[in-house]
Amino acid sequence: MPLTSEIPVEQAAPQRAGPPGTDDPAALKVVPVRHPWRWAAIVVTAVLIAQFVHGLVTNPAWEWAVFAQFFTAETVLKAVWVTLQLTVYGTTLGFALGVVLAFMRLSGSPFLRWVAFGYIWAFRSIPLIVQLLFWFNLAYLYKRLEFGIPFGPGFFHVDTMGLVGAMGAAVLGLALHQAAYAAEIVRGGVLAVDGGQLEAAAALGIPRLRQLRRIVLPQAMRSILPNATNEVISLFKGTSIVSVMAIGELFYQVQVIYGRNGRVVPLLMVATAWYVLLTTVLSVLQHYVERHFSKGATR
Repeated sequence: MPLTSEIPVEQAAPQRAGPPGTDDPAALKVVPVRHPWRWAAIVVTAVLIAQFVHGLVTNPAWEWAVFAQFFTAETVLKAVWVTLQLTVYGTTLGFALGVVLAFMRLSGSPFLRWVAFGYIWAFRSIPLIVQLLFWFNLAYLYKRLEFGIPFGPGFFHVDTMGLVGAMGAAVLGLALHQAAYAAEIVRGGVLAVDGGQLEAAAALGIPRLRQLRRIVLPQAMRSILPNATNEVISLFKGTSIVSVMAIGELFYQVQVIYGRNGRVVPLLMVATAWYVLLTTVLSVLQHYVERHFSKGATR
């Protein structure tokens, strides 16, 4: 008797054993990942912030009435204007000289590279307050400045006694100090641009000045702007150091006022509030300028 066997055409796939009701993916319950320690950190941080704000509002030692009285006082507003002038002049002159020094460091001339490196090394090494006092006492070091043939006779001279006043010495010191840092910021931004783009531009016959203006700088600004803004903000707050020269900037004027009335804390808060307000404005400007230069860039 012949043996016959039936081979099934389709064989059911083995099923994994599991809890009942889990065969249908739609029936699975999705449980979000829990972060208990994150929530604990949020609660602790919120409590600390609330305590800090509560202390600011309820502690009478802050003397908010005195703060409101002097925040928009005429002497304080004049001091804010002097601070802004020092920042604008120091930034403008510092970055103008910094651009020159940056391209000197990138030059093919070893002499120019070493001169720029020596300048940057010297002005980054000497404390700013020392530089300011040197410029303020220029008349002590040099009675007059002569202009003529080098190592030869002079055609005319200028007395240094009235040449550099307190404000001029402050601007000069801040600008020369800022130039050393600005040079490295600009140099780093230029080096961040791919050199192959300059080779392609040269192959197309584009002049070097146009390469710099239309190819290098627009791309370098993406790297330059964040660091440059940090330097401007540091310079803005660093203008308080010129108080050693009795210049009526914000911090010096606040010191004068609380030296008379003894309200140290609220007057310091006046200076702090102005620094925070103007720094915030600079940060907002930085955002929009960065957005302008980041057009076409992939983030």
